[in-house]
Amino acid sequence: MRQAEVLYKKELAGILTQLDDGNFVFRYHDLWFNDSNKPAISLTLSKQQQEYKSEFLFPFFYNMLPEGSNKQMVCFELRIDPKDHFGLLLATAKFDSIGAIQIQKI
Repeated sequence: MRQAEVLYKKELAGILTQLDDGNFVFRYHDLWFNDSNKPAISLTLSKQQQEYKSEFLFPFFYNMLPEGSNKQMVCFELRIDPKDHFGLLLATAKFDSIGAIQIQKI
């Protein structure tokens, strides 16, 4: 199992987990979920429910990954399997991400 904190404007919004069977879970942090002033991190991960499950990396997080030659270079330099989307997300979305979301390994 691997986990990462999902930060929204540097504030903990939730936890993203890759289970041992390869499935994914995103769960809003209790304080974030219960605060009506805090936004959902995406339209597809709304605050209508606190926890989401998926057999693959959620599209919202997948879209944060580098593509094409950038992905090849990052995978080569950091020795990450190009199919390891969660590992690639952990390596690339902790500092240099577009938007308000950052991903930090726990």
